[in-house]
Amino acid sequence: MKDTLIILNPAARGARTQRLRAQVEKLARGTTLCATTNAGEAEFLARNAAAEGYERIVAAGGDGTINEIVNGIAGHNITLGVLPLGTMNVFATELGLPVNDLAGCWKIIQRNRTHRVDLPRANRKHFVQLAGVGLDAQVVKETSGAFKRNFGPLSYLISAVQIASRTPPILRIESEEAVTGEGSFVLVGNGRLYGGRFPFFKQAVMDDGLLDVIVFKRLNYVDIIRYLQDVVFTPQISSREVEYFQTKRLRVSSEEIVPVEIDGELVGNCPVEFKIRAGGLRVLTPR
Repeated sequence: MKDTLIILNPAARGARTQRLRAQVEKLARGTTLCATTNAGEAEFLARNAAAEGYERIVAAGGDGTINEIVNGIAGHNITLGVLPLGTMNVFATELGLPVNDLAGCWKIIQRNRTHRVDLPRANRKHFVQLAGVGLDAQVVKETSGAFKRNFGPLSYLISAVQIASRTPPILRIESEEAVTGEGSFVLVGNGRLYGGRFPFFKQAVMDDGLLDVIVFKRLNYVDIIRYLQDVVFTPQISSREVEYFQTKRLRVSSEEIVPVEIDGELVGNCPVEFKIRAGGLRVLTPR
């Protein structure tokens, strides 16, 4: 496929890199492939590919790789394909891709069936799946690369336990649809899933033009973690301590330094304004 560029993140899945890279190269023989060597390079490569006229860019990596590429192609008439090589592969799962079958994912790319999904952003950075202000961003901030390599997804849980004894920040919530004016932790979703296969955002649809927002009210971290379980394992959010609403715009601010993450990557601190562009991203999907 001469009009297609594959951007491979060889850091995805660590020790399995060489085997996975060989598998991608075999599947995509005859297609241009570029491997990244450092953070941020996928965005640079994607932006250059857009300028050179590529019609399709395939993200061979995890959710962080997809995020970089989307920020490189946003605003361009380019279709995104996904070869899921990451640990969680949340966006690929949301799209209905067979995340454990690279050959199957490549066949979907070859079929060239496209669908438009919404493209949200936090300040100037786009994201595809989710964003967080407060607890989860703090966990990302304090979980080192070495810790992640040694403990994998468990590293985030260990960091969360260490953070749990602290006092959460006070976040100001501004949205026409919000009832709650203040909270301790905010999650913003474009799809249903968060942290893997957990259906946090019960009403989310990726092409409805709306952000799905969960606000944990003035709670301590231990209570927030407890309520997270309720959010995951109940069909609808019913707790008075948690507000769920949909909106096209949201602003979160704080007098404290509070980190913000999108698709699992830190992007700065509050204040942050979330917006969404309906149908802003064209993707290759099985349906």
